Amino acid sequence: MTVTSIRQGAVRSAGLGGGRAATGSHGAARGRDTAVQAALPIDTALPARVDAARARPAVGRAPRPVSQAAKDLLADAGRGLGRAIRADQPTDRYAAAHLAALRGAAAVLATKARPARTRQASAWDLLARLAPEFAEWAAFFAAGSSKRQAAQAGIARLVSAREADDMVRQCATFLDLVEGAL
Repeated sequence: MTVTSIRQGAVRSAGLGGGRAATGSHGAARGRDTAVQAALPIDTALPARVDAARARPAVGRAPRPVSQAAKDLLADAGRGLGRAIRADQPTDRYAAAHLAALRGAAAVLATKARPARTRQASAWDLLARLAPEFAEWAAFFAAGSSKRQAAQAGIARLVSAREADDMVRQCATFLDLVEGAL
């Protein structure tokens, strides 16, 4: 089961259909998973979308085998996104979506990272360094880390419903790109 099919099932089961689709340069036609984008009512401009073609292997190259760990992390990310879509509270939606994106980043790192003795870095720093095609996404999600921690601690005033919906939609787009890259 792919992340896309998990997300589509979660959108249907959560009853999020009927919202207006994203418009403009970030329209639903550009994304692979229009069901999630159409289901979430708010459009955002951050981060700038990474062209899906940049995240996929070049034509003519044999695709790298994907480790089972990366597949498991990506499946876990899809389930986390489903939990975020179904969550009632904005803090729960925001935290679950951000954690799902973190698992998606871990899936990329599982395929690219090589053991080495280096200084400790966050997953977002490593993602930007090892997979430059995801650098803008890494910066976006790194900026939301402190807000996720506050949401997990129960500080509701820091996360609005709109921010939670934006995080869910950005996470869905990011996971689509990760799935395409793997």
